[in-house]
Amino acid sequence: MICLRLWRAVPTERRLAWARVLFLACLVIFSSTGKSDAENLPPVKIVAFGTSLTARGGWQAGLEAKLAACLQRPVRVESVAKSGETSAWALTQLDRVVAEEPDIILIELYANDATVHRFVSLAQSQRNIGEILDRLHRRLPRARIILMAMNPFSGLRGLIRPFVGSYISAHQAEARKRGVEFVDHRPGWERLSPDDQAAAIPDGAHPRPEVATRIIVPALVGHIAGRDCVD
Repeated sequence: MICLRLWRAVPTERRLAWARVLFLACLVIFSSTGKSDAENLPPVKIVAFGTSLTARGGWQAGLEAKLAACLQRPVRVESVAKSGETSAWALTQLDRVVAEEPDIILIELYANDATVHRFVSLAQSQRNIGEILDRLHRRLPRARIILMAMNPFSGLRGLIRPFVGSYISAHQAEARKRGVEFVDHRPGWERLSPDDQAAAIPDGAHPRPEVATRIIVPALVGHIAGRDCVD
């Protein structure tokens, strides 16, 4: 309507001469309005739910920034995570996740289940993640739930997780049964050379935050947004 009123105000004999000027002016008006609307949108709320790979991950801030730039709206990431805990602990934390009223839930809960000294069998871990997914879906039916496979383990931390791949596969199978999304970050880590991987994960379990951000964030942004976002 603004552009139409401006156009009608121009004398007929001058309309061709003013056409380009008005077109550019309208582009500026609509661009400014679109930007304002995007800034006024409520934030996309994300809960990262997991173990020390989330609690100590350091990739959340990068996800907030990159996804916000891609979606052109604010993004807020909160964590419900604790080092050393298992999927049994996660079952007791669902109220905390639900209280955040997230739009998206990112889940990684296999890593400590897979340690031999935690005595969480593969079958029990699979039952636990299935129950977690079912409860979250019932209580947050509109939320996107995304299971994740994280980085590899090595050294002693790899030795105490001899069947971690089976635990990941079991969790992925439960996700597939329910149509839950799955993002596998392992290929990103596998693209690093052995020396670079060792430097990136010096204790064999917990990546340096800057490397985790570089590998995890682009995969999540592309998956969530449904497209690649180039800086």
